[in-house]
Amino acid sequence: MITETPMMRQYNEIKRQHKDALLFFRMGDFYELFFEDAKLASKVLGITLTARSKGESAIPMAGVPHHAAETYIRRLIKAGLKVAICDQLQDPDEAKGIVDRGVTRIITPGTVTEDSLLEDKSNNYLMAILNTGNLLGLSWIDLSTGQFEVEDIIRERLFDEFARLNPSEVLLPEETVRNNMSFMEKIRVECKVMITSRPDWEFSVDTAYQTLAAHFGTTSLEGFGCETIGPALGAAGAVIHYLKETQKTSLRHIIKIQHHQINNRVLMDRATQQSLELTQTIRNGDREGSLLGVLDQTRTPMGGRLLRDWVISPLRVSADIKHRQIGIKELFENATLRREIREILGDIYDIERISTKISCGRANARDLVSLKQSLLKLPALKEKLAFCIADILVFLEQQLDVLEEVRVLIGTAIVPDPPPTIKEGGLIREGYDASLDELRYMSKNGKSWIANFQAEEITRTGINSLKVGYNKVFGYYIEITNVHKDNIPQTYIRKQTIKNAERFITPELKEYETKVLTADERAKDMEYDLFLQIREQVSSFTARLQRTSESIAVIDALSTLANLAAENRYVMPEITDDLELKILDGRHPVLDRRLGVESFVPNDIHLDGIRDTVMVITGPNMAGKSTYIRQVALLVLMAQMGSFIPAKEAVIGTVDRIFTRVGASDELSRGQSTFMVEMNETANILNNATERSLIILDEVGRGTSTFDGVSIAWAITEYLYQRIHARTLFATHYHELTELALLFPGIRNFNIAVREWGEEIVFLRKIVEGGTDKSYGIHVARLAGIPKEIIQRARMILNNLEAATLDVNGKPKFAPLKAAQEKKQPKQLKLFASREDMIIEEIRKLDISRMAPLDALNKLDELKKKLEIYES
Repeated sequence: MITETPMMRQYNEIKRQHKDALLFFRMGDFYELFFEDAKLASKVLGITLTARSKGESAIPMAGVPHHAAETYIRRLIKAGLKVAICDQLQDPDEAKGIVDRGVTRIITPGTVTEDSLLEDKSNNYLMAILNTGNLLGLSWIDLSTGQFEVEDIIRERLFDEFARLNPSEVLLPEETVRNNMSFMEKIRVECKVMITSRPDWEFSVDTAYQTLAAHFGTTSLEGFGCETIGPALGAAGAVIHYLKETQKTSLRHIIKIQHHQINNRVLMDRATQQSLELTQTIRNGDREGSLLGVLDQTRTPMGGRLLRDWVISPLRVSADIKHRQIGIKELFENATLRREIREILGDIYDIERISTKISCGRANARDLVSLKQSLLKLPALKEKLAFCIADILVFLEQQLDVLEEVRVLIGTAIVPDPPPTIKEGGLIREGYDASLDELRYMSKNGKSWIANFQAEEITRTGINSLKVGYNKVFGYYIEITNVHKDNIPQTYIRKQTIKNAERFITPELKEYETKVLTADERAKDMEYDLFLQIREQVSSFTARLQRTSESIAVIDALSTLANLAAENRYVMPEITDDLELKILDGRHPVLDRRLGVESFVPNDIHLDGIRDTVMVITGPNMAGKSTYIRQVALLVLMAQMGSFIPAKEAVIGTVDRIFTRVGASDELSRGQSTFMVEMNETANILNNATERSLIILDEVGRGTSTFDGVSIAWAITEYLYQRIHARTLFATHYHELTELALLFPGIRNFNIAVREWGEEIVFLRKIVEGGTDKSYGIHVARLAGIPKEIIQRARMILNNLEAATLDVNGKPKFAPLKAAQEKKQPKQLKLFASREDMIIEEIRKLDISRMAPLDALNKLDELKKKLEIYES
């Protein structure tokens, strides 16, 4: 039987309150973990698993040094675990028994604020979801910045928002976790995110309203535009409850809640965000190689986070886009101003996250110095913007608060190069506090005071052998040999007799002893108290710091896009409310940077959105069809960010949504084949696209049999043209679809130019008008190294297949040319050989030379009558 010691009893009581977290239990200079926590931590962290006690009473145990705890916590959080920090709440020297301990903070993936646990240029979101059926309430917060938003969405958009926000942790009501396991598991598996269940009452909309109003100190939420929010309000309440429980500190840096508006943003579903590789590549999930990886030359972390938001949520309203554009244009045209602004920005730290750490009481002196150094740069930045004329730049200059009082306070109080800890002294400038200066003087100059005291006493007493000494038992003392005992002043107090001498003290010496011996510790304590006061003073400026940080982020993002345009020969697109999409010499923004402007082959696009709405693009693998259609989508997206784009000229009629259906992937965990995923994504487009949407399709129908695939692709293209009227680019190997252009005037054929020399082919990467009837798949297979024997056999099979699908004129049988020439009303044609074609083919193959004359005549007459019937 294990005997529970008082300390382990304390541990067990605290652990029972935090069962879902690893308990970091402070013992001296270490955080210790016990039982299952120790086993799990030793496995994840690779630290030694030891034991407390031996034999049957042995308790598994592992520990990490408290000064290095952040490093270990980072690894645990990345592994999707929670950590409860249990600190000593009193000085062990003052404890009469067990040291008081308590949990001071719970760190979870969605609530970290430490720099070492966060990505500089990415937000770290905690999300709460209230599931009310078809309508879901979403709320998300980045605790490190105070950004707090809410949104009611339909269920189908949930994973689109997950892709956009990429939350680290999701809060769900216990009822949902208990009774809707499929919903919970779908989130866990598809989004690879930690799920935390919370009491149902925390999601109550009524309770949430009161909780939020109390937090913001308001009587209503009308001022935040959240008065009419539905279930999202309940999710927001759950977020605040969770933060109060885990942070155990002030949340006053959360100064507002915003209603996320989708009517002024371009919507993109999860498949589109992934296939366009907006923030990370499909292959390995790296930022390098994504659109953001190319665009992000921001000089501050705040600017980097904002630019990411612009990439994944472009603007939809033309006036808003132009507002941004004009600011970028001014910085683009003024190279000196742009360079000077970017130089200043390069010396500004993450004011947004520093202000949060200050407000939460977690900032050290170095954070304050970083803030001061950042504020030092703001007057110069404000001065540079003062002469700008673009509305957005004028507004940013006005919003830029230099916070002079904060800079002066920190500069006056904190030393330029403080230590990382705040309890060991060395933080406060000399001259800031007279009492602290006196303590420091005592601590540093004790020996000189003793020497002066000794000299004064020798003069006063006339005893030249008098000396002042010190030991740990009696402290400071005056020692006088027995030879001079008759000259000892009456004010001396005998303390000790030793051989041939007496030791004495005086009230003055004792008073100074008390001051000197405790001066160092008292100075450290006073510095700590002063630092807390200074930090508290700075925290009162949190709202102003956040507004300034927001302005700096926008200035950074605008100057970055202007700099990209200048360095890479980008042009400012014309933004209109029409449906026209015209880009001359457009270049893929990522490949353009990789290959260089001189190496990348530019291409055009022109859809007026009224007469011409659909491009059917054919051509071989490796020729560049997918690159071209993605390029168009990325250029439109960049234009609606307000950015200039890599092109010679562009007119962009704004889009409300961008859809893509690209690539082949399965979702076996959901029991869905490649073709089912393809059809799900296509159905989403057909059900949600509007006339203002941009649709990018790549090889729709390839996941099934050829005839099935062609049939589906044909019907989808007709539907997009006739019903939705959206601007559509359809890249396909089904060159049979080129016949759609014969039936519908708004569908145009284009192909990627290829040149053939015998068996060799050269991809020219240039898109030209007209269809193609070759896919060159066998050529590509040969280039890939497929054995020659297989290539030869494939050519033979291809020739047979093509012969079987051509009509008497050598044309595909999918859309008879006659119908197009007669300009009949467009209609869905049969995709397979008609009875008429079969009769003509039978006549063509009839070998009369081997038949009796009468038999041949009868057979021809029979076929001729059948043909006349079908033609009539």
